[in-house]
Amino acid sequence: MFTFIKELDTERTFIPEDVINTLLEETKNPDPVYVREILQKSLNKNRLEPIEVATLLNVEEKELLEEIFQAARTLKERIYGNRIVLFAPLYIGNDCINDCVYCGFRSSNPEIYRKTLTTEELENEVKALVSKGHKRLIVVYGEHPRYSPEYIAETINVIYNTKVGHGEIRRVNVNAAPQTIEGYKIIHDAGIGTYQIFQETYHYPTYKKLHPRGPKSNYAWRLYGLDRAMLGGIDDLGIGALFGLYDWKYEVMGLLYHTIHLEQRFGVGPHTISFPRIEPAVGSDITENPPYKVSDEEFKKLVAIIRLAVPYTGMILTAREPAELRREVLKMGISQIDGGSSIGIGSYSQDDPEKIRKSQFVLGDNRSLEEIIQDLIKEGYIPSFCTACYRAGRTGEHFMEFAIPGFVKRFCTPNALFTLREYLNDYASEETREMGNKLITEELQRVDNADKVTEFLGRIDNGERDVRF
Repeated sequence: MFTFIKELDTERTFIPEDVINTLLEETKNPDPVYVREILQKSLNKNRLEPIEVATLLNVEEKELLEEIFQAARTLKERIYGNRIVLFAPLYIGNDCINDCVYCGFRSSNPEIYRKTLTTEELENEVKALVSKGHKRLIVVYGEHPRYSPEYIAETINVIYNTKVGHGEIRRVNVNAAPQTIEGYKIIHDAGIGTYQIFQETYHYPTYKKLHPRGPKSNYAWRLYGLDRAMLGGIDDLGIGALFGLYDWKYEVMGLLYHTIHLEQRFGVGPHTISFPRIEPAVGSDITENPPYKVSDEEFKKLVAIIRLAVPYTGMILTAREPAELRREVLKMGISQIDGGSSIGIGSYSQDDPEKIRKSQFVLGDNRSLEEIIQDLIKEGYIPSFCTACYRAGRTGEHFMEFAIPGFVKRFCTPNALFTLREYLNDYASEETREMGNKLITEELQRVDNADKVTEFLGRIDNGERDVRF
């Protein structure tokens, strides 16, 4: 049974700082033959070991790097097909008792405007999102006593019960503070999808420096936060690091060790991995010039290597990044992106000139959801709002049981097409509808059970919604 850890005990954490540093040093100038053996192991859909990931991180030769990028593209296609899942972030409140140096929400920031949505305001935000076509949200809260497990569960219920015409939110993921096991049970019973906690940085000395006050200053409490989620019944977990706080290679290794820890303890790794880069935040000088700034080329490399390291884990690319870079990085193995995002508290339902003072950071991609959907279709992707696995019980260990050759064609691609057709019929412009239906026609030539898929598409055209395999 999990025992509360009051502070860091290096023998009981699973991030071996000395080992990581040694591996990164000893794998410099890697042998190309060994690199290609590692790539083949990943292409066979096997999770990589720390020494193998460290080796890939140290590849600098241009042609060998291109082989890494190509392997990541191939692996993504084999496991996830050409679909991209879409969601939107919804910030509920920005009260916070932590004092993270890089965050606009930090407690000592006098420039932030504190705001928590009322029930009516939350309903209006959901209505605005649903009216654009969204089906999946991640709700975000500051760390504050007012955002208790009971409060989080209450807001999730409001979201699920808010409907507009054919539209509704079918999956609510959560990004919130680490909870107790009992707290996670309360949130689980509200019917959440993934519970997401970013460690921010896995490097303990850097973590302590950047989190001087508040509950978040306890490295180990946060590090084991998702262990308690599993013990509380939540088996879909999301991990992440904020790149730019410490050496990006070390952070990739930290994400890998976190994955291995969850696999070894619970038999299943994280459902998603996120890798946001630090962006400017109101009242934070460090965000203007990050101490370990990650270049665009380094960013593409780390995304490709994470894809190869953990083949079956979903990868989330957020609107922190500019549109052009997102187009490039999508090819490296991304499975989920947000679209039409706004991170000011209450800024979906009304135009708020002060929204930047209510935001955690600044976005790089401000395109509308429909613009992003058009762009995805032009690039040959299937925009998907699918929530079928979550509601069919294919989560956690059960998801991994289904994540086998043929899963994409039998489940994921058809369900993506169904949700795309819903969007086209209910929300899209005529131009987007024409583009999307052309894509669906082309995809029907490649899916298994094309007759059955066509039948389900017809049911949607006749007014039925939420059909799924």
